[in-house]
Amino acid sequence: RSNGVTLPIMVMAPAIEDFDRLIENRLEPEIFSLRILKKFIEIAKRQQVVDYPVHLKVDTGMHRLGFLADELEQVIKLLKSTKAIRIKSVFSHLAASDEAEHDEFSLEQIDMYKSMSDRLTSELGYTHTRHILNSAGIERFPESHFEMVRLGIGLHGISAVGGALQAVSSLKTHIAQIKTIPIDDTVGYSRRGKLKRESKIAILPVGYADGLDRKLGNGNAYVTISGKKAPYIGSICMDLSMVDITEINCDEGDEVVIFGTDPNIQQLAEAIETIPYEVLTNVSARVKRIYLKD
Repeated sequence: RSNGVTLPIMVMAPAIEDFDRLIENRLEPEIFSLRILKKFIEIAKRQQVVDYPVHLKVDTGMHRLGFLADELEQVIKLLKSTKAIRIKSVFSHLAASDEAEHDEFSLEQIDMYKSMSDRLTSELGYTHTRHILNSAGIERFPESHFEMVRLGIGLHGISAVGGALQAVSSLKTHIAQIKTIPIDDTVGYSRRGKLKRESKIAILPVGYADGLDRKLGNGNAYVTISGKKAPYIGSICMDLSMVDITEINCDEGDEVVIFGTDPNIQQLAEAIETIPYEVLTNVSARVKRIYLKD
C-alpha cells in the first residue's frame, strides 16, 4: 500500500495480532475458523467499519485450513449478527486435482463446495465470488471455473496434464573456474566424484544454500552450457557445485543454465523425486531476481 498499490489484496492465513493493521491498510483476510471469524468481527466493530470484505475458506476434503460443513450453521449465525463484514468470496482447495485416480474425490469436493456456497448465498441473501480450482484443476475441470480460478504454478509454464505452456522462469549462473583433473582423482566432499578419465571440470558459484538440491549431484542431473549438457560431478556444496565439461568448448565467465527450457523444472523435480513447486520455492532469497518484460 505504501508503494501505491490499490488493487484488492487477499491475506492468506492472517494472524489475529495483524487484524488492526490489516484493516488500516484495506487488506482482505482469509477467514477460516470460528475463532478467527469472531475476533475479526470484534476488531472490525471496534474500528467502526461496515461491510468490510473478507474471504471465507471452506474445507471440502483437503483438511488444512477452512470451515467444515457442520460449522456452517454457526458461521451463518455470526455473519447475520453483524454488519461489520461482508463475504466477498467463498473458496476451497482440491486435494488431488492433478491425479486422475482421485477424480471421483475431486468431483465430490466440488459438489460439497457448491452445496456450502449455495447455502451461504441463500441464508445471507447476497452472492459472492466462487473459486476452488488451482492450476491443475483449471486444466482438468473446466466445468467448475465458476467466477474465478487460482493460477499458481501454471504462471511459470508448468502443466499438470502436459499442456503446451511456455516456461517463463530460469535459473542461471556462470563458470567461476575451469580446471583439468587427472584420471582416478576425485571431486568434492567424501570423494564421491570419482573420475574415470582425465576430465575438464567447471566450478559454479551456486549450491544448496541457493536452492540447488544435493540429490542433483553425482551425475543425477545436468546443467546446460553453450547448449550442451554438463552433468554434475561430486556432491553439491553449500555455495558451489561442479560439472563435467570435458566435451564442451567453453570459458570461465560463460553462462550456465541450471533450469529453464533445458533442463526444465519438471526434469529436475523428477531427478530428486519431488514436485516442481519445491524446485521453484527452494530458490533462496540470496539469489538475485531479474524480471524481464517482453
